[in-house]
Amino acid sequence: MPMHRRLPKRGFKPLSKKIYSVVNLSQLDAFEQGSCVDIEAMQKSGLVKDVCDGIKILATGELTKSLTIKAHKFSAAARDKITSVGGTVEEI
Repeated sequence: MPMHRRLPKRGFKPLSKKIYSVVNLSQLDAFEQGSCVDIEAMQKSGLVKDVCDGIKILATGELTKSLTIKAHKFSAAARDKITSVGGTVEEI
């Protein structure tokens, strides 16, 4: 049999693609002022059910409280909004 028939077919999906669970800033506004928001806190509150390759914070909505947020990725606009309110951003 020729080589191209012996090898498995993979399709057009990249094998190295990372899938992040997405959390918006408006959802993080439910936490208390000055609290530390990490993966465990997000799972307990029901924001994230399954952490695939990580958690990404997006800038949809407004954040009115200063929080310490720990996640794998942040969008640039979300990082700016968090620091403008007085919160801190920590990448895991």
